[in-house]
Amino acid sequence: MNWNEVVSTKVRILALALGASLPFLFNGCTTRQAASKPSIEFTVIPQAAEGAPDKTSPISGRVIGGRAGQRIVLFAKSGIWWVQPTVDEPFTAIQPDSTWTNSTHPGTEYAALLVEPGYRPPPTIDVLPSESGDVVAVKSVHGEMWEASQRTLQFSGYEWHVRNVGSNRGGRENNYDSTNAWTDANGFLHLRIAKNAGQWSCAEVKLLRSLGYGSYRFVVRDVSQLEPAAVLSMFTWDDADAGQNHREMNVELAKWGDAASKNAQYVVQPYYVPANVVRFNVPAGLLTHSFRWEPGRVAFKTVRGSIADGPSPIAAHVFTSGVPTPGGESIHLDLYIFGNTKDPLQKDVEVVIEKFEYLP
Repeated sequence: MNWNEVVSTKVRILALALGASLPFLFNGCTTRQAASKPSIEFTVIPQAAEGAPDKTSPISGRVIGGRAGQRIVLFAKSGIWWVQPTVDEPFTAIQPDSTWTNSTHPGTEYAALLVEPGYRPPPTIDVLPSESGDVVAVKSVHGEMWEASQRTLQFSGYEWHVRNVGSNRGGRENNYDSTNAWTDANGFLHLRIAKNAGQWSCAEVKLLRSLGYGSYRFVVRDVSQLEPAAVLSMFTWDDADAGQNHREMNVELAKWGDAASKNAQYVVQPYYVPANVVRFNVPAGLLTHSFRWEPGRVAFKTVRGSIADGPSPIAAHVFTSGVPTPGGESIHLDLYIFGNTKDPLQKDVEVVIEKFEYLP
């Protein structure tokens, strides 16, 4: 056999081998794609309210694992489910970065359907459709809500509302109980997650006034050993205006369900933009978390002890992109349970925030 025949034979053998393996490779890809089920997340949830034809609010989210040509169909529940924003315009486009945004009339609950191009939504439905046929994914959430006659408490010289109704947090519907938030004889704020009759309840308080630009400081006792499913979030939030991602900026102490993860982060929403999140580790002991909010800039810092400008910060970061402007935002302090975890909460949780301080 001459050299040309040798090369020709090897090429034929290689071609046969690849031909035999191609179905396996393609089948493997198909299997992995099929196993990746598309899903929907909400990033802006309107307040809960009864339907009103003359009022709308922004609503937005993103699609994970969607395909070209698919769209979002929104519904708001007021007795029954009504397609949004109008019967004549029932579709919401998915942007190239997988996000979607539109407006909706008020409802007690809101739903988003990921649908194929052939789906034709009805004007109203009694029950949301199941995930089959042209309906690829379905996600519903309760509207954001605070009780009109809720309890308040005094902490660090300010008056705070105490949440007593459920809210969608961290991929699950968390229940809240106003008895899980209180101040002690020293004036320190206690927030607790507790189980009663097999049901977990969380704690959240929000400041009754908007403070705007300035320095915000939180003195927090040791939370380095929080369970992976527990989240302590100190953040700004505008209930009334969904613009600029509800003006949300966060200091979050959490491992997000992963015991091996870092246990803290600074965030300027939306969190799914990589440049908007900085992860770090907090050690044991009393810590002070702070941020200085200025036009086009917010500077976060974490230091040991209760002195905001102490030496050698544990972490610090300055955001200059996507920083919101002031409006109707207020500070929220929230202790809740992260839902997307294989390591569910095991025991009651209690955190202590010794001080909140604001300086213009």
